[in-house]
Amino acid sequence: MGHAKHRSTPTHEQLRVWRNYIETANELQRLLEARFQNESAMSSGDYQVLLALSEAPGRTVRSSELASLIGWERSRLSHHLGRMEKRGLIARASCPEVAHGVDVTITDAGLDTFRSGSVHHLRAVRELFVDALSDQQLTEVDAVAASLRVHLGTRQ
Repeated sequence: MGHAKHRSTPTHEQLRVWRNYIETANELQRLLEARFQNESAMSSGDYQVLLALSEAPGRTVRSSELASLIGWERSRLSHHLGRMEKRGLIARASCPEVAHGVDVTITDAGLDTFRSGSVHHLRAVRELFVDALSDQQLTEVDAVAASLRVHLGTRQ
């Protein structure tokens, strides 16, 4: 009548599923990154930043909020934004309301780069991910991702 004890380590089968998941996700990410760099003028990191900025009110986000939105450490984001600013994709300005705050804005050139790169990215997502799965499998992947987000306490 007692509850079955949880093992402190995963079973062989659980580890097999984990490795299949992680290795496949890593390979998918690698293939998407390679296609992205070959077919557009930006990296996937550029794309993440530009996507968040393009969706923001006024196309501007405080850098600390941007780091949270895309799940990056602030130092990594700061270095990346410096490179993007030199290429004219974004502009940074001191935030008047917050001491040491920095507002990040997508430039017109950044928006053009984002829009043209999006076409290639979305095509790659369709070809490498969506086309491999049935509608039912897509629903199942979505449910798995939702369960993981809830378990990990990450954003919905």
